[in-house]
Amino acid sequence: MKHASRRYPAVAARLLSQTVLWTEARAQMIEEPWSAAGLHGTYARPASGAERGPAVLIVAGSGPTDRDGNGPLISTDAYRKLAVGLAASGIRSLRYDKRGIGESRALVAREEDVTFDNFIADVVTAAKDLAQRADVSSVFLAGHSEGAILVLAAAAKASARGIVLLCSPGRDFLSVMRAQMEGKLPPDLETSANAILDDLAAGQRVTDMPAPLQQAFRHSVQPFLISAARFDPAKLIASLTLPVLVLHAERDIQVVRADFDALRAAKPEAHFVILPEANHTLKSSPPDLQGNLALYKNPAAPLDPGVIPALADFVRIN
Repeated sequence: MKHASRRYPAVAARLLSQTVLWTEARAQMIEEPWSAAGLHGTYARPASGAERGPAVLIVAGSGPTDRDGNGPLISTDAYRKLAVGLAASGIRSLRYDKRGIGESRALVAREEDVTFDNFIADVVTAAKDLAQRADVSSVFLAGHSEGAILVLAAAAKASARGIVLLCSPGRDFLSVMRAQMEGKLPPDLETSANAILDDLAAGQRVTDMPAPLQQAFRHSVQPFLISAARFDPAKLIASLTLPVLVLHAERDIQVVRADFDALRAAKPEAHFVILPEANHTLKSSPPDLQGNLALYKNPAAPLDPGVIPALADFVRIN
């Protein structure tokens, strides 16, 4: 391994080039703390250029993921890299810790009090606050994974100029859970899990379940799951009149091509981009599963080279 530069000179050169570019890009960004209504985050702007311009609100995906794209089980820095790339393209951004996470953790006292509607309201709060800045001319909402559903649901109230969906599901939250569990549980547990999902989709809480499923469907998280089931991304995108960019990572093992196809069928006039080598972290992934999963704990890895150009171009033309 220590002789990789001699064995693979092209790979070593590319990594060195990406490191240099990343260092130069960070020098082009100025960050400052941001807060509104108990939410806390980071506002980023280009170090030079126009005094006023468009801004992108970056909304994180599911789980305890913070403003930078990191959490207890992952370390990607993906959202901070988005901010860096946007600043290098002359575009402002805001990313924030979701309620209950990081510096916004005080907004959640009990898990059972959290619903999907709370997260949607937070997107609206952040977007409106961002729009009020003197140096911001327009606001684009960019949601990653679950965050994509949030920005779709918030779009009407957020006065956004456009919507960006990064690795977006094309089905409601519970349908995605069902698909992710399919074939990964013993038959009896999969049958029980599907029955629980059916009850939750019908708005009914579940108290009796097998022990192995109690963490995923614990009583305190059921209000969130029931509320999330009401939001179908395909229906939401079809109702939008705003410009929409849908960016799909072909090596995503969490959001599959069928999700992308569902969104494209629902709104064929949207702008669609497929990144052939990117995975769910928005980074270029090798084709093997082990290499794919390794990117979830590799904050140094750069974003796929197609991400920032697609996002920046969308902002500029809209």
